[in-house]
This record gives sequence, structure tokens and C-alpha cells, in this order.
Amino acid sequence: MTTEADTTSPIGIDAERLAVWRKQLDCGFAQIDAVFADCMAEADATLSDEGLIDFLAQSRFLGKMGRGPEPVLTFLQEWPPIARTVGEDALHAVMNTVRLINKSPNGKAIAPYLQTLAAVARRLPTQAQLQHYMDLCLLLMERTSSSIHGVHKTYASPSLPVFFEKAPLLLGVLSLQGLSNWMNYGIRNYSHHPEQQRDFFSLSSADSRAVLQRERHGTLLMDHTRALDMYLKSLWQDGDVLVPYSTTFDVQRQPMPYFDTYGMRLPDVYDERAGISGMDRYRAALAHMAAHRRWSTPIFADNFSPAQRLAIECFEDARMDALTVRTYPGMRRILLALHPTPTEGSCNPATRSCLRHRLAMLSRALMDPPKRFEAPLLADWVRRFHALLTQGESSTTEIAGLALSYLGKTRLQSDQLPDTWFKDTEVDYRDDNRHLWRFHELSDDEESFTKPDQTPPTEEIQSLPPRHYPEWDYTSQSYRPDWVSLYERLHPSGSTGVIDQLLAKHAALAKRLKRLLELLKPQDPVRVRYQEEGSELDLDIALRALIDFKGGSTPDPRINMSQRTNGRNIAVTLLLDLSESLNERAAGSDQTVLELSQEAVALLAGSIEELGDPFAIAGFHSNTRHDVRYLHIKGFGEHWGDAVKGRLAAMQAAYSTRIGAAMRHAAHTLATQKADKKLMLILTDGQPSDIDVHDARLLIDDARQAVKELDQQGIYTYCINLDAKADAYVRDVFGNQFTVVDQVDQLPEKLPRLFMALTR
Repeated sequence: MTTEADTTSPIGIDAERLAVWRKQLDCGFAQIDAVFADCMAEADATLSDEGLIDFLAQSRFLGKMGRGPEPVLTFLQEWPPIARTVGEDALHAVMNTVRLINKSPNGKAIAPYLQTLAAVARRLPTQAQLQHYMDLCLLLMERTSSSIHGVHKTYASPSLPVFFEKAPLLLGVLSLQGLSNWMNYGIRNYSHHPEQQRDFFSLSSADSRAVLQRERHGTLLMDHTRALDMYLKSLWQDGDVLVPYSTTFDVQRQPMPYFDTYGMRLPDVYDERAGISGMDRYRAALAHMAAHRRWSTPIFADNFSPAQRLAIECFEDARMDALTVRTYPGMRRILLALHPTPTEGSCNPATRSCLRHRLAMLSRALMDPPKRFEAPLLADWVRRFHALLTQGESSTTEIAGLALSYLGKTRLQSDQLPDTWFKDTEVDYRDDNRHLWRFHELSDDEESFTKPDQTPPTEEIQSLPPRHYPEWDYTSQSYRPDWVSLYERLHPSGSTGVIDQLLAKHAALAKRLKRLLELLKPQDPVRVRYQEEGSELDLDIALRALIDFKGGSTPDPRINMSQRTNGRNIAVTLLLDLSESLNERAAGSDQTVLELSQEAVALLAGSIEELGDPFAIAGFHSNTRHDVRYLHIKGFGEHWGDAVKGRLAAMQAAYSTRIGAAMRHAAHTLATQKADKKLMLILTDGQPSDIDVHDARLLIDDARQAVKELDQQGIYTYCINLDAKADAYVRDVFGNQFTVVDQVDQLPEKLPRLFMALTR
């Protein structure tokens, strides 16, 4: 009789599962049998189902690599704890390094690489840091494996195996920056002397230990995470995962501290600076982030220019420092020592943009006693700032108003110069303020960060401050700076049934359009070769791999291929003129131009959704240059559904047509879309005009200038004009990029067809 104990391994894993795993491993080394059950028990408890499959597949590769049992034995034992530390996603990067080492004469270094990887991962607990470490290893292999003693032949690196053995010790005392410096010294001085090279990388030579001591400086974050975590919890009643990042590999733009949903990010090492220890610098950075998490509230950024956002961040950072010092007075000494002290007059506004310099001076003044600053203007803003804080903690919205007022009073024409003064303007204990901003439309500002979900539609968007745009004056051949105030909001919603009825009315047309859409969808098959997994076998590669295998070489496992279709890569913004003239009845029709526009846009939106192109819809009208209104109907992050249909159904026409500002604002989000072709369609029924402009040429020339600006940004503009008299002015604005629809009642059919022709 079979008992339960007969079908269960001594460590509690079902014997049948263990047998399946052992068969999948497909490796004949007898040494594996003694440890396989224990290794799989740990792997099963640590890895996901997909991670377990990848784990066995990579183990099988190591077993058949021709390097003996040691690599696969090491990997079976070491990978589960590594995955626990840095995540399963690091597996392919780790194995890519193994493959590169295996293709070189350095195959014997694979075992020590895997044996020490778990200890290395404990010192470098993020995938980015571990990738930097592996990049350094590959650099060492490349630079020390060739041309020894002038012989142009590739040899195994004498230093790579011993370096792997010493890596945990080195990372225990060095940052990644220090490790890189130490390694580069050894490569530079001993790359052509095998024995001396081996002594250096094994820490046997006096020179190696001296360079190690020289690079051994600063406070390593990984040695003090427990103390810093207790600091956050005890003083700020806050806590999060402290994640180190390296500043070694980003010379062009040094990273800044920041926090997100995955933890608080800090440099992996801080040196003593200005009499402040590395530990206190960590405390200052954490205090600033904790203050933001306690007192800051995200605000919408869409309508603020970069200069306005810079000013708001400066004032909000100063508010965080002031509240921190109010709560913990002992922090004043640390913050004052770490904050730069810009010298008045060091930036020449005649040749450079001095905005950052002025803001850094103001930030310093807001921290120091006001009596130190004799300049009346600076002292006045220090007084206003502290007066706001004496009433309480204030708020992000209030401080933003103060910052905008400051910028408006102190702005110089030279602030727009590209050559910006940076000296003594970086406050490195402050984070990058990514948490401070929300976005109605995703833009390039968010793309450098973790991409957030699109902001859900709320009435709060209606309270956005205006965005200011220039306007072209053809009489002086120059821009009027910040001439137009544009207010954006989400379009109010109506009944979705209205749009559904319109679509039902044009059901036959929709069917014809659908047949045409099938011709526009990606059709051409493209063969993708060199795939480890694919839909069919690539015979040429498979035969080559078989020959390699028979000859004793490691075969290329990428013997499959797959097929995909050539895809479209187009982003579209449809900009609708919602001026008063749309309320007029179309010639020969009992419908207004607005109603026909709704039908046409509904059919077009369905067509674009069918094609899968990212697209946005917005409307605009104006009531003088002080009140241009931009109404979001559909964002790039939304699908064509009931919410969008409701806004389209509620469209109303009023006021005038100041088209240049609307086009510039629409380009703000369209330009950030990752597409090969960016198309802006403008649907209008008349020439640009507004009640405060008496020269008809003024807004026509401004619109033409806006078209030129968009063209320089890679945006193709095309106008669909419903004015039978449009020939008198539309060519002046759009050149040959326009179509005049004389019979407006044909618009629902012509608009989708025109879009298909433009994007074919």
C-alpha cells in the first residue's frame, strides 16, 4: 500500500513535481541529485510560476554549456536569494553576462561570478546598481583579455576570476564610483602585465591597497539604512524603503534624491561637505522629503511654464525648510551649511539667463535672518514669505501664488536665453519635486519618471491658472511676449445617447468606412529572425546550430522566427473651432454647422479608434486675448467611449476664433507623443478673428506663424475649412495643407475619408 510519505520528498515537495522539474532540468551531472530537492524547495518558496520556469530553463543552459557541473550547481543554490533581493526580472541581465563571458576565453570565471553574486546583490540591492556592476565586470574582461605583451591574440583575463572573488569585500568598503575608479586604475597601469595585474585585482599588491584606501571615503547608505529608518520613524513618524542609486554612470545629468511609490531614493554614498558628515547629509535629504510628504499637496502643472514651475518649486522647498527648522531647530545648522551662497552680481544678465541664480539667492535669503540682505526687493520678498508662514503652515497653493507674483515682478527678458547660470544654484539635499505635479495630459515632464495614470476628469481642472502664449505682430515682425491668456478645462458632459443616435443615423456610412479602414490597417508581414521562441523554425539558423553542436561548439539557441505586421505610428490631435458662427444653419440643410460637426467628429473618432492610432480632441473659442478657452474633449490616454461621447454631445458654440494660441497649446501635448508622424487637424468655419483685434491680417499672420512653429516641432498641420469664401485667406495660413468643404452637409462623410487619405 502506498502512503502519503511515499509520494512526498523529505522536505515536503510532492515527489511527482520534483521528478517533473528534474526532467525539465535535463542535466546528467550526478552531483546535482544531492542538492536538487533543497534548491527547488527554496526556489518554489521564492519565485513565481513564471520565474520558476525561467529558473529551470537557465539552469538547463548552464548544465549544457560545457563548463562542468560547478556553474549549474552554483546557480541552483544562489539564484533564489538573489531574486529575493533584486527581483526576478534581473535574471536575463545576469544570464546575458554569463553568455558574454562564455563566448570569450574566460569561461572559468563564470563559477566565481555566480558564487559571489548573492553577496554582491546584498550590497547593490537594485537592478540598476547590479547592472552597473555587471557592466564594470564586462569592461574589465574586455580591457584585460587581449594584446598581452604586444601579441595580437585574445587570452583569458588573468584578473577576472580573482576580481569576482574579491568583489564582496570591495563593495563592502567602496561605492560603485569608488569601485569604478579603483578598477580603472588597475586596467590603466597593469593591463599588459599579467602577474602584476593579478596581484592588483586580488588586493595582493601595495599599490592596489593604497588605491583602495584612497577611494575608501564617504558614508555608504547600505551601512546605515537601519539607523536612518529609525530616524524617519522616530522624528517624522514616517517610513519607507530606502533605495540607493549610483551617481557614477550619469555624468551629463547627476540624479537627485526623490521619492515615489517604490521608496525613497538616495545616493549610494555621501562624502563630508562643509563640515557636515555624510550621515547628517542623509538626514537632511530625508528630512526634506519627509516634510514634503507631510505638508505638500500636488497641484496641476499643465498651465505653468518651466520658469513658473521652477519658481514654485523654489518657494515650496523654502517652505519645507522653514517648517522643518520650526519643528526641529537643530536642523538649521545643517541646512545652512549645505545650502549654496550665491554671490550677488556673479551672473551677467546681458549674456546669460540668471533666473536660477536669483532664485538661489532668494532661497538662501529665506533661510538666513532677513537683516543680512540689504537689497530692498529681496528683503521685501523675504518679509512676504515669512508673513505668510506666521499665519500657520500655509499651503502649496498659497505658496504657488506668491511664487508667480515674484516671477512676474522680477522677470527679465534675458531669462529666456539658453545659456543658463548654474554655479552655486544646486541645493543637493532637496529632491527633484516630481511628487509636486499632477498632469491633465501626459507630457515629456512625466516621461523621465515613472509614468502615472492619467488624471481622472474632475472639476478641479477648471481652476487651472492661465497659460500664457506669445502672439506674432506682423507690423513689427516680432512676438508680443505672453500676450494671450489661455484657460483650459475639461469639457462639461452631456447625454451619450445623442452621439449614439447620430452614429445610428449614419450606420450605412460607418459600414463603408469600416471596409476602407481594413485597407489602412497594417498588412505587410515582416519576418523577425533569431528568436529563442517563435511560430516556426528558421532552417538556416537551425542547421548552423546543429553543425556547431556536432563540432563541439555551443550552438546558438535562437533557431526560431516569428512574423509581425508593419504597424502605423501616427498621433493625431483634432482641434475644433467652437466659435459663435457654428450655430448658423448649414446651406441646404436643416441642421446647424455645429450639429454636422458633431456627426463628423463622432464618425472620425470611431474610425481612428478602429485603427488604434493615439488621438486627442479639443475645442476652442476666445473672448479677447485675455480669455482664450481650450476645452478637452478626449485626451490621448482615453478611449472612445461614453465619457468622451458625453462631452462631444455637450459641445456649444460661442465667442470668436483666436486660432494661433489654440494651435500652440494643442502642440504642447501632441509634441510629446512618441510617434513617427504627428498630425494636427483643424476644423474651422471661418478666418481667425477676435473682438479686440481690428486688423484682420494680424490674427491671420499669427496663425501662419503658429503653423511654422509646429512644423519646426515635427507636427504636420492640416485645415478643414467650412467657409465657402476661405480661398481668400486659408492658403495664407496653411499653404497647400487645407481642404475647403463647400457643402457642409457632406462633412460627416468627407472628414473621415480625408483623414484616411492623409494617413494612408
